[in-house]
Amino acid sequence: MSAQTESPADVISRAVGGTEYSWCRAVPGGTGVTVLSLLFTKEPNVTRLQEAIHALQNAHPILRSKLRWDPQSNIFSFVVITLNDKENPCLEIQSYDQTHNFYLTVEQEMNTNIWQYNNNGNEVIEHDVMFASVHKLPEGKYAVVLRLHTAVCDRAAAAFLLRELLGLFGGDGKEIVKEEGLGLSIEECIPAGKASKPFWARGADMLGYSVNSFRFSNLEFKANGSPKGTEFVRMRIGADDTARILEGCKSKGIKLFGLLAAAGFIAAHASKNLPSEKWEKYSLATLIDCRSLLDPVLSDHHVGFYHSAILNSHDVKGGEDLWDLAHRIYTSVANAKNNNKHFTDMADLNFLMGKAIDNPGLTPSSSLRTSLISVFEETITQNTDQFHKDIGLVDCIGCASVHGVSPSLAIFDTVRDGELDCACVYPSPTHSREQMQDFVDHMKKILTETSVPQ
Repeated sequence: MSAQTESPADVISRAVGGTEYSWCRAVPGGTGVTVLSLLFTKEPNVTRLQEAIHALQNAHPILRSKLRWDPQSNIFSFVVITLNDKENPCLEIQSYDQTHNFYLTVEQEMNTNIWQYNNNGNEVIEHDVMFASVHKLPEGKYAVVLRLHTAVCDRAAAAFLLRELLGLFGGDGKEIVKEEGLGLSIEECIPAGKASKPFWARGADMLGYSVNSFRFSNLEFKANGSPKGTEFVRMRIGADDTARILEGCKSKGIKLFGLLAAAGFIAAHASKNLPSEKWEKYSLATLIDCRSLLDPVLSDHHVGFYHSAILNSHDVKGGEDLWDLAHRIYTSVANAKNNNKHFTDMADLNFLMGKAIDNPGLTPSSSLRTSLISVFEETITQNTDQFHKDIGLVDCIGCASVHGVSPSLAIFDTVRDGELDCACVYPSPTHSREQMQDFVDHMKKILTETSVPQ
């Protein structure tokens, strides 16, 4: 990995790290187009929005970088052409008139993939890593959407950028946090010795991941062949039920992700109308924000991708108790994290992800599904205020595309104003909207109708 360099021409660049490289491979296939979508009842001031986004780009240079691919060396790099704000061109906001609603606009943006290129020649290819658009929707509403390459913006960074963007857009006078240069990759920040694994142990783990993947059960696939796009359904739970759910997690000593995954597993088993004594093995990918675990420790204002994954599986039968299963799921992730598997297995999972991209036939029905569900270890919490009402902000959805290598269902959970709000993203037509709406509705029923553990 090359170090960050600077030339007299004010060009800074660095090669991508291992995890970033995996996203550079995955995004062209359809997984990792991140969207941050805001719904307004008032027409936004485009000039002010442009200035706010420009300020974000200047504060976080990686957001104004270009992702460069050199086919001769097969190296991806982040490149910023100039550090001079006056010379640096600002991202241009695109404007559209739409005939469809906010949800379909979010889906359209997730499936707009400028990074989906094919190049058989020797030409170096460059693309921006962030795009912005304003969509005029029916009934006098407007959507503002930031679309980013996931290699430069994970979920924690997206939540931070939202707070900064709204602060700049509203002119609250707060100083935004500024970063120097393009930052470091996650691999460069892993504490010494934390990622070490004996050669034979690495081989055994790789074999285990590969063999176990053939034993995992999946949701029914509605279409054969590779998925062509990403869709989502939403799961929203009221404040009273959310408070009860969160109190239950607290009393049980677990985090919300364990409960969401447990509800998903129970709903998956029920969707197949299996005998209650029939066991199935379901896989879960849990994404860990590693910023606080790195050296140096990073905060969420460090824009980039600093998540790692823990992949494990659970045997599930009919009649499972939600809270007991949630505790098993949480404990398995916590134990793996205590054993540093989020660091030691990082290279292994990146390698297997690349193999699945190159060889879809290694996945069930060539569907590119690597797990049943993915969740985030930490839940995002957001609260609206008077400023949001003044500018007409009424909704926000943040998620990413998943129709390349990914799980069947990726859950992007937020507790917003005390209510649980999940964007549940899935590949289409591999899974149908009707199928996934029924699946998520069943998850919601499980979550809201199960009593708090004593």
